[in-house]
Amino acid sequence: MASAIRAGARLRRAVQSEELSGLPAALRDELREAVASKDSLVPFNLLRRLHSGLREAGSPLFLHELLRDSDIALPEVPVQPRDMNHGTLAEFGRQVRSVKAVVITIFNFFVTVVAAFACTYLGSQYVFVETAARVLSAVIVASVVGLAELYVMVRTIEGDLGKL
Repeated sequence: MASAIRAGARLRRAVQSEELSGLPAALRDELREAVASKDSLVPFNLLRRLHSGLREAGSPLFLHELLRDSDIALPEVPVQPRDMNHGTLAEFGRQVRSVKAVVITIFNFFVTVVAAFACTYLGSQYVFVETAARVLSAVIVASVVGLAELYVMVRTIEGDLGKL
């Protein structure tokens, strides 16, 4: 985050000339040091005091006029060098195992639901004579088994995500 500006020509001229003579001497000296420093960086807190000093002194100068050609000094953001060999094969293997586990879980879900439907459909022939009743009972049992499977899967995934 920016915390200073690079003094422009207008601010330098004002500090070096007598335009800021109405300000307290300590503030003028601090401004001279900041403008004369490396990169001419003037911190924001010094600019706030300059603004207050200009208002108290009744100066015809405005802070925005002094800062017209100044620039905000943004800090350099360090860029981390990329490491192309970091965990390439290990990361790929871990991702393959993760995808494999998800595919097996989904396959297991469908096999369980189909098996529940088939067992109920075949077993209900001893209870119901009509096909519609057999299909309806098989759908109900397959739905209950599917919901139970989903509940167990969600609880497992929730537990796995909690460990991350």
